[in-house]
Amino acid sequence: MVVPIRFGSAHGSSWALRSARTADVEVIAELRATVMRTDLERLGRYDEHRVRQRLRDSFSARHTSVIMVDGELAGCVTLRPADGGQLLEHFYLAPHHQGRGLGSAVLRTLLESADAHGTTIRLNVLQGSAARRLYERHGFVVELQDPIDVFMVRPANTGATPNA
Repeated sequence: MVVPIRFGSAHGSSWALRSARTADVEVIAELRATVMRTDLERLGRYDEHRVRQRLRDSFSARHTSVIMVDGELAGCVTLRPADGGQLLEHFYLAPHHQGRGLGSAVLRTLLESADAHGTTIRLNVLQGSAARRLYERHGFVVELQDPIDVFMVRPANTGATPNA
């Protein structure tokens, strides 16, 4: 499922989601290599070829949205069906767009749609990644972890309050 195009504002910038195209794969692979390099090097797992190839091997234009800011490709996010819910992956923002509220704005949009459909979302993030704090702020909790990855889950927030 690709999230419908929505416009928003993150610190004065206009942003939108558009459906990815097959032609976007190389730009997104390069973005992945740039964004993940520091964390992968810290974990002793950076390989210049493999970091790009893993994106190419799993890329799905059907399930990926490109994040556009003022007409420029600023990032991407993939949300694909998995395990009775959805798997959030390949959520990358260009470094000059990080730390300005854009990631939170995009994530809020995705979570609103998931909540409306009663969908649980899972993801994994590298150990020590600053992205983990973003996910925790938006209700994701650790399901399990290993020395490299932290697997997180966020059940749908349907607005119902549990019986006390």
